[in-house]
Amino acid sequence: MENNGDIKKILERLEHAGIKKVKVAVSDIDGVLRGKYLHFDKFSAAATSTFGFCNVVFGWDIGDVCYDNVKYTGWHTGYPDALVRIAHETERAVPWDNNVPFFLGEFVASDGSPLEICPRQTLKRVLKKASSMGFTVKNGMEFEWFNFRETAKHLAEKGYINPDPLTPGMFGYSILRAGQEREFFNAIMDEMGTFGVPIEGLHTETGPGVYEAAICFSDALESADRAVLFKSGVKDIAVRFGIMPSFMAKWHAKLPGCSGHMHQSLWNENGENTFFDAADKNRMSGTFKSYLAGQVKLLPELLPFFAPTVNSYKRLVDGYWAAVKPSWGIDNRTVSHRVIPGSEKSTRVEVRISGSDVNPYLSLAASIAAGLWGIEHNLTLDEKPVRGNAFSESSAEHLPRNLSDATRKLKDSKIAREILGDTFVEHFVQTREWEWREFQDAVTDWETRRYFEIV
Repeated sequence: MENNGDIKKILERLEHAGIKKVKVAVSDIDGVLRGKYLHFDKFSAAATSTFGFCNVVFGWDIGDVCYDNVKYTGWHTGYPDALVRIAHETERAVPWDNNVPFFLGEFVASDGSPLEICPRQTLKRVLKKASSMGFTVKNGMEFEWFNFRETAKHLAEKGYINPDPLTPGMFGYSILRAGQEREFFNAIMDEMGTFGVPIEGLHTETGPGVYEAAICFSDALESADRAVLFKSGVKDIAVRFGIMPSFMAKWHAKLPGCSGHMHQSLWNENGENTFFDAADKNRMSGTFKSYLAGQVKLLPELLPFFAPTVNSYKRLVDGYWAAVKPSWGIDNRTVSHRVIPGSEKSTRVEVRISGSDVNPYLSLAASIAAGLWGIEHNLTLDEKPVRGNAFSESSAEHLPRNLSDATRKLKDSKIAREILGDTFVEHFVQTREWEWREFQDAVTDWETRRYFEIV
C-alpha cells in the first residue's frame, strides 16, 4: 500500500485511543457512498493491504437493481468481491456519529493496479496526466439542494408526491429563512467543517427550502472527496432534524434546478496560477484559453458526466440558470463556462453545466481531462465570449436534450475514450443506457394524469 508507514502510525494512534470500530465507504458509479463499519481488528488488517467489497456496487443502479448489460460484473460472474484499498489520506472523524474514525476507499484490481471503472481511480488517472504536464489542479465545488420536512418512510408512503418544503416561497440569500431553521443551518456549517469538509459560504437560494453551499477549494482529488462526503453528510445531519435533503437536479418543473458548479484552475510547481496573465484584457493566459477551448469543444460529447440522470435534462432548459449550449463568457451566468478574471490567485473558470446530481469524481475527471486535451492540442477559443443572454445570443448548437441522445454522443466519442479510458467509458455508457431503458419502461404520474380518464 502507498505510504505504508503513515497508515501504521494512524493504526497505532487509533489503537492507543481505544477505537473499537471504523467506518469506511466507497463511491459507486452514481457517486453514492456505499459503506460499512469494520471492527478495528478487521480494519487494521485491511488498512495495510486490501479488503473485499462485493463488486455489485458497480453492477447495479442507484435503486439496487442489477444491470443486465454490463461486462464487468453480473449474474454471469457470480458477483465476487472486488478489492478495496484504504485511502489513508482521507481520514477524518464523524462528529454526528460519536466521532467514529472514517476513511474513503478506492478499488484496485487483483494485481494491485487501479481498477479502471472506479470513479476515484478515474479522477486520479486524469490528475496523473495533469501532473505529467506540470500542473496541479485546484477545484472548489458548489451545491444547491432542496430540503423537505419529510422522512424516507413518510415520503415513500406518499408515493414521493407533494413533499413538504422546509420553508415557503422564493427567498434567495435570506437571513430570515436561514434563521427559521437556525439549528439545522448551523449544524451543516459547523459539523461539516469538523468533518474535514470546510464550507466557504452557506445561504438560502431562490426556491422553497433550497440552500447553496460553497465548499472551500483545494487540490482536485481532495475537492472531489469533500464533495461526495458533503452530499452524504448533509443527509446524515438532516435526519436528526426530521429533514430530507434532495440533490435531485430538478424536482419540480416550475422551480429552478440544482447545480453542482466547479471552480477550476491549474497551478505550476512554483505555486503560480497558470490561468492568470496580467497583460491580457481578460487576464486569461494562453494556457487558460486552450484549457477552456477544450472544455467547451468537448462538452457535447462528455455531457453525461455533468448530467448523468434522466432528470438532469429537465434542468437544462432556457431561462432557468442552467446553460443549454456550449458557451463561455466573462462573469456571465448564462453560459456553460464562466470565466472569472480575478487576481493572480483567484482567476479561474466556473463550470456551470453540472448539476447537483453529479458524481463529483466523474464530473471533475471529465472537465479536467477535456481542458488538458485542449492544452495538448493548443486549441484556440473559436468564438468570442457571450456578452448577453447565452440562451438566445450564442450561435452554438443546443446540447442533447435527453440522456439517451447524450449517451449516444459519448458512446461514439473517440476523444472521450482517449482521455478517460476505453474500459471506463464503455462501462459508464452501459450504465446510462440501462438508466434510459428503465425510464422508458416506467409509467409516470404525468402519463396517468394525462391519459387515465380521458383517452
